[in-house]
Amino acid sequence: MESVNSASTLDTLRWKKEDYKVADNNQGMLTQADFFALLTKELANQDPTKPVDNNEMISQMTAFSTTDGVQKLNDQFTSFASSMTSSQALQASSLVGRSVLVDENVFGLYEGEQVKGKIATETAASNVNIYVENAAGEIVQSIPIGNVGVGGGNFTWDGNMSDGSKAPPGAYRFRIAGLVDGQPSELHAMTFRKVDSVTLAGNGGSVVLNLNGGGSLPLNEVVEVSDGS
Repeated sequence: MESVNSASTLDTLRWKKEDYKVADNNQGMLTQADFFALLTKELANQDPTKPVDNNEMISQMTAFSTTDGVQKLNDQFTSFASSMTSSQALQASSLVGRSVLVDENVFGLYEGEQVKGKIATETAASNVNIYVENAAGEIVQSIPIGNVGVGGGNFTWDGNMSDGSKAPPGAYRFRIAGLVDGQPSELHAMTFRKVDSVTLAGNGGSVVLNLNGGGSLPLNEVVEVSDGS
């Protein structure tokens, strides 16, 4: 009588554990394709002689409809976002060569150039003066404005210094002072900067305006566009 190797027989009969490797890219999370596959498999294996409960069937069909609707909505939103980006790019391209109002008082001066600015104030002011300062903080020109109403107003510096000579190219800033309710106050100054070019930041990114003299500004932060260049 042949002997039976009990250890070998048990190894043969014993269920061997199978290793399942989860894909690294989704970290074990079920995707929409997995959901549809599971739901389809469930419907295919139902006993036709024992129909499912009506509520359960409606729930399953609703799940199909909702998932499909969400996918279509995502596709439409992606298309809409792409269309908006193209529209913004077209809008921004029309600003090249024009001047936009930037919420800062520092600017660069080029030879023979005039610089436009704007006074922003929520209250009326009197005895208003605009001081043009160079990079060293020295006042090279002062422009008397007088009275300014609520909201402020635009002004232009001709690029000349106090002695009538042309200011050298470089960095400057506007400082505006006046009286508000009889008290000395400093008013908010903004400048117009010329747009040199437009940059698209990519899918879902904002359209950026590249300004003359350096610096950039997102299109949605433009405060005002000048009629002239």
